[in-house]
Amino acid sequence: MDEQAVSVAMNINDPDAVAPDELDSPRKSRVRARTISIKRLSKRELERGRIEFPDMDLPRPMSRADCVQGHNAERPCPFVSCKHHLYLDLNPRNGAIKINFPEMEVWDMPESCALDIADRGGVTLDEVGEIMNLTRERVRQLETRGLAKLKALNELAALQDWVDY
Repeated sequence: MDEQAVSVAMNINDPDAVAPDELDSPRKSRVRARTISIKRLSKRELERGRIEFPDMDLPRPMSRADCVQGHNAERPCPFVSCKHHLYLDLNPRNGAIKINFPEMEVWDMPESCALDIADRGGVTLDEVGEIMNLTRERVRQLETRGLAKLKALNELAALQDWVDY
């Protein structure tokens, strides 16, 4: 019996077994992001969250300059609710919360702010994918979509000169 047949037979009998080919794989296994739908949370769960994590009166940064200097310069950034924080994404249409790194705590993240990464300069699609817990292909798709939106906005601004108010 060849190696492939052995690994197939091994995986059928033991679902937790790893094929020999997968042990030498250069790719890291990635834990998928987890989405929490607000609509599916019960009132009891929402109330428990309010009790466990009450609103704190911390001075939040109002601009990028506030983020870089003073007590807000602490990294990883403690303001998870900031739209530039990499730990959570909030869908404004339905209120769903996407936890990008469910296997990791916020304070264990090597990078926590998208603006810090942007200040560093150019990064590759692989690096962006690792930072945002996305595949390289998904990052490329988002990049293409964002550039198309910017181009459309630029064309729209050029047309504004022709519109009479």
